[in-house]
Amino acid sequence: MKIEGGCAVYLRAAVGYAGKQSFRKTYPVMTATPQNTPQNLKINTLAELRAAALDQHQKGNLKDARNLYRHYLQRAPDDAMFWSNLGAMFRSEKNYDMAAACQRRALQLDSKSLSIINNAANALYDAGAAEEALALRQRALKIEPGKAENYATLAKYLRGLGRHEEAEAELNKALRVHPDDPELHIQLSFAQLSQGKYPEGFTSFHWRWQGDEISPPEFDFPQWQGEDLTGKTILITPEQGFGDTVLMARFFKPLKALGGTVKFACKPPLRRLFDATPGIDVFAEHRTDLHGCDYWAPMMDLPRYLGTTIDTIPAPAILNVPEDSIERARQMTAPYDKMFKLGVLWSGSVTYRANHKRSFSHTSFLRLAGIAGLQMFSLYKGPLTEPFHADGTSCIIIDAASEDRDFADSAALIRQLDLVVTMDSAIAHVAGSLGGEVWDLLHSEAYWLYEPFDDHTPWYPNMRLIRQREAGNWDAVFDRLHKGISTRVQEKLG
Repeated sequence: MKIEGGCAVYLRAAVGYAGKQSFRKTYPVMTATPQNTPQNLKINTLAELRAAALDQHQKGNLKDARNLYRHYLQRAPDDAMFWSNLGAMFRSEKNYDMAAACQRRALQLDSKSLSIINNAANALYDAGAAEEALALRQRALKIEPGKAENYATLAKYLRGLGRHEEAEAELNKALRVHPDDPELHIQLSFAQLSQGKYPEGFTSFHWRWQGDEISPPEFDFPQWQGEDLTGKTILITPEQGFGDTVLMARFFKPLKALGGTVKFACKPPLRRLFDATPGIDVFAEHRTDLHGCDYWAPMMDLPRYLGTTIDTIPAPAILNVPEDSIERARQMTAPYDKMFKLGVLWSGSVTYRANHKRSFSHTSFLRLAGIAGLQMFSLYKGPLTEPFHADGTSCIIIDAASEDRDFADSAALIRQLDLVVTMDSAIAHVAGSLGGEVWDLLHSEAYWLYEPFDDHTPWYPNMRLIRQREAGNWDAVFDRLHKGISTRVQEKLG
C-alpha cells in the first residue's frame, strides 16, 4: 500500500463528548422501545436511547448502533456531536458520502467544536471535497496552532490539491517546532517527491519506519545505509503494494553493480515475473536463504542510496514472460486478431484505503463498447469480479484475468494487446515496464510518481497520463478517453 498520513478519526473525542448533552436536560418518556433494538435492551427515555447508541458503537455493533442513532436523531436532531459520531461510523465503513452528509449537519449545529471540525475535515476529504476539507483543517490549526498532527494533515490536503510547494513550506515550518515528528517527515517526503526532489524526498521517506502504520522487518544483520557492498551480500525486501515492487525493481541492476550479491525476498505473485530481471542473484524464499547476508534494505530506500535524481532514473526492469503464459494469452486473444485489443482495469486492491478515489465502476468502460472494431479485455482479478459478471458486463468485456495464476500471466496478456487503459495499479506498473502502450487514468490526488508533469512520467516513458480535472469526475475523463480510443482504433484499422 502506498503510505499516506493524516488525522485519525476523532471518535474518541466524540465519544468523550457523550456526557455533554446538546438537547434539553429533561428527556421525554418514550412510548415504546424503537423497532429493531437489540434483544434485552429496554429503552424508555431519550437519554437511554442516546446511551444505548453510544454503547453499541463503542462495542463495534455498527448495525445496531446505526439503527439506534437513527431513532435518536429523529427525536433529537439538534445533537451536533451525535451527528458527528454517526458520520465517524459511516467513515469507518467507507461510506464516505453518508459520512460527509452527517458531518455537514454537525457543523451546521456546532461550527466551533474542534472534534466536529476534525471529524468533518476527515470525512469531506475522503468524499472528495478537498477545498472544503482544507478550510476546516486551517480552522483547526488556528484553534490548535501547536499541534503537529494538524500541520501534517493540512499538508496532505494541500498536496491533494496539487499545492506541493505550499505543503512543503508548511511542513518545514512545523518541523522547526516538532523536528522528530514522523508524520511531518512522511508528508514532507511526498511533497518533495511530487516536485521531483528525489534526493531530499527519499531521505525524508525513511521516517516511515518511525510512524504508526508499518514496522521494519527484524533480521540478525544491519540495515544497509549505503556502505560498500564489495564482496558483501544484501537482502532486499519488498514493501507497500505489488506496484511499488515492480516500480523499484529497476534498481536491482545498479545495486548489483556495486559489487555485492543481491538476494530478493520476492512475494509469490511476482516470482515468475522477476525470473530474468538483471541484478537479482538469489530469490530468498526460505529462512535458510538468509544465511550469509551482511545487510538488508527495503526496496523504497534504493533510490536514496543510489543517488537517484529526476534525470538519472534507471529504465524499468526487464520482466520475464514465460512461454506457457504467452501461449495461454494467445489462445485467449486469437479470435480477435483483426480487432483492436484493449486491456482495461477499473480497480486496484479494495483493501487500500484510498481505492475509492483511484477506482471507478467497471461499467464506465461500456461507454467505449460502441467503437467499431474494438474488443476489450478485463485485466481485473479480485473480489469485484463477481459484480462484473453479475450485471452482464463480462458479455461485452472479456474476463481475461480472473483465473490468472500470477503477474506473469498478466504480463503475457498485456503483450498480446494493442493498448492498456488502467487506473493507478500494479497492472499500470507491469504494462509500463513491458514497454507497450499504456494510458493511466489518474484521480485528482495522484501518487507522487505521476508528478511534476501533467501528461507523462519519467519513470515510464511509454505511459500517457489522463488526469481528473475535478475531484471525483470520471465522466470527463471517459469523454476524453472515448475520443482518444476512437482515434487509436481508426489509426490501426483504418
